[in-house]
Amino acid sequence: MTIEALVQEEVTESRPRVAEDRWSIQWSSIVAGAFAAAALSFILVSFGVAIGLGVSSTSPTWRDASAALALLSGVYLILQAIASFGFGGYIAGRTTRQAAAVSAIDDDGERWDGLHGLMSWALAVLIGGVFLAFLGAGTIDRSPARSSSGNATAAEPLLGYELDKLFRARRPPTDLGETRAEAGRILMTSSSHSGVSSDDRTYLVQQVTALTGLTGPDSERRVDAAIADSRTAINRARHSSIILAFSVAAATLIGAVVAWAAAVAGGRHRDGEPLPNWIVSSNRFHRTPRASRP
Repeated sequence: MTIEALVQEEVTESRPRVAEDRWSIQWSSIVAGAFAAAALSFILVSFGVAIGLGVSSTSPTWRDASAALALLSGVYLILQAIASFGFGGYIAGRTTRQAAAVSAIDDDGERWDGLHGLMSWALAVLIGGVFLAFLGAGTIDRSPARSSSGNATAAEPLLGYELDKLFRARRPPTDLGETRAEAGRILMTSSSHSGVSSDDRTYLVQQVTALTGLTGPDSERRVDAAIADSRTAINRARHSSIILAFSVAAATLIGAVVAWAAAVAGGRHRDGEPLPNWIVSSNRFHRTPRASRP
């Protein structure tokens, strides 16, 4: 009775330890995979932007680009996410040390490695979001429109070229900040259902005539051209934003799946086992191929 009691007590005490070792998360592997994924993603995104594969831009020349270039930019964003999160997930799975209770069961081992890859994906997404937030805040604070004039609006970076053409003159006035801001707010309404109202159009014609010295018919033609160009620019910017949002969402979700699969592959390589059956060409990663488990 005494021996049985002692054995029962040892089993009871070992169960919490096994459970604790089984579900304890190794943050060192997760952080390593996340930083690796974020670093590779930064390199690939910077390279894509440098060669002209940016999904959106405030440059007037981008709005004249074809739809194929926008789709190609979105596809590149998805491909770089697959490469980056796959690399980070593989590192997270390869560097994870499994407990004996987990490694004894194949399904639990794959779930364990995949969980670390998924968490490294989540941490990498958060790192990228924080970096973009700081970068965007710094860009806005250092923008010339924000620092030079308090009358600048959201229309200035989007319709800056159209505003330049609207008030182009041989001898332009020294300060057009308030006038450009007001005209930009009017031109932003060109993409609405009703468009620019007749009163706003008449006001723009008067402003162009007074500031540029053009005649009434010439001012009307310039205003009508500015309204049409602004409507086209806003619509193209919306299309680019839709492509960007879809590409980012698809890249992020696909990256989660890739990070899970790469972490499982990394765990298999760590243990010297063949890859799962749902990963093709598994024997190419091994010097000594082994038969898959039933």
